[in-house]
Amino acid sequence: MTDPGRPQVVTGIHIALATKLPMRDVDRVTAEAGRGLVGDRYHGTRHRHVSVQSASELAESAERLGAPVPPDRTRRNLTLSHGAVAKRPGTRVRVGGALLEVVRPAPPCRIMDDVVGPGAARAMHDRGGSILRVLESGEIAVGDVWLELPADAS
Repeated sequence: MTDPGRPQVVTGIHIALATKLPMRDVDRVTAEAGRGLVGDRYHGTRHRHVSVQSASELAESAERLGAPVPPDRTRRNLTLSHGAVAKRPGTRVRVGGALLEVVRPAPPCRIMDDVVGPGAARAMHDRGGSILRVLESGEIAVGDVWLELPADAS
């Protein structure tokens, strides 16, 4: 979990209609249980519904790289304001009207060196965020609080 005195919030939402298309910024998105984010390339996949990263981890990566790491270039769907992203499989999170569950950590995409710059994948090591599945449908909007739930709650 992150600093309990300062909640993590969604600062960016990025979706792409297909794998090779650029990510586009949106203010809100519908998370559909068992399917993912409506309008995103992974909508309808089995478990890779939502990818999440942290702005502070991107800043750490940029410092290691010596160049900016733009949130949309990482191909992640949600960017959180700060702190670490939950990585333990089974961890549940409420964000907006949706309930999500961590499936696995997300290593940096292999094309980071091409789209961000040489060395980007290495600079992002252990800072790539997580992949989650949607358990309960709901809207997610920029400004929504990201709330990691205790292990015995949902």
